[in-house]
Amino acid sequence: MAKVVPVCSSSKGNSVFVGDSTSGVLVDAGCSFKALREGLALCGIPFEAVKAVLVTHEHIDHTKALGQITKRTSVPVYASDGTARRLFSDKLVEQTAVIHPLSEIKSVPVDMDIDFFHTPHDAAESVGYTLKFGEHKVACCTDLGYVTDEVRDNLLGSDTVYIEANYDPVLLKGNPKYPPYLKTRISGDHGHLSNGCSAEFCRELVAKGASRLILGHLSQENNSPKMAYEAVEKTLKTAGMSCGVDFTLDVAPVVTQGKYIII
Repeated sequence: MAKVVPVCSSSKGNSVFVGDSTSGVLVDAGCSFKALREGLALCGIPFEAVKAVLVTHEHIDHTKALGQITKRTSVPVYASDGTARRLFSDKLVEQTAVIHPLSEIKSVPVDMDIDFFHTPHDAAESVGYTLKFGEHKVACCTDLGYVTDEVRDNLLGSDTVYIEANYDPVLLKGNPKYPPYLKTRISGDHGHLSNGCSAEFCRELVAKGASRLILGHLSQENNSPKMAYEAVEKTLKTAGMSCGVDFTLDVAPVVTQGKYIII
């Protein structure tokens, strides 16, 4: 029984496990190593089931546990060349750590066909991932300012999609804690997807066969699970798509609390 387990999901930490209790992969490791192991265990996944870590980019909310993983385990870590350089230069991993290039991604020791695609984000070389196994295609895509043709081509046709819905534009604009430059960064072409942009893309995804949508990487400052959920549900309902009939919709929790999606 395969699961999608959002171990943590917010602007402060992100990590998603895809697989079962014996074998799977982590996309990012943005919480502490201890929290990662405990979160997986709550969902019936021993850490030994993690056969690889697929890194999307170098920001700390996606890489916090990498130092411990590369130091204390033999789990292989994969990243783009640009991300790998930043992992070392930013001292997120030790200089002796082995980071495998994405050209070797087909050698990940799991019964999955794994591929990657580039995403527009303010990082060295950010990517997302698709994982095919059995009759399933799972896509993980966060941290993108807009939906590029490359992103669209890789995600359309997925049955399960973990997609960013980072912020509500009204909340972001009115947030007194965020200076103008940060608001511009978040809402720019190399920032994050708003609820509305995510909703429009979800409509495309469901039209092309997606049956499970999981909203992730919600800002705790500029969004809420209710706002993200309602934005997507309303857009799809307007397009004649019924939640619970044509698709399921979940919002990834900040920490897993034992919650996961069976696929």
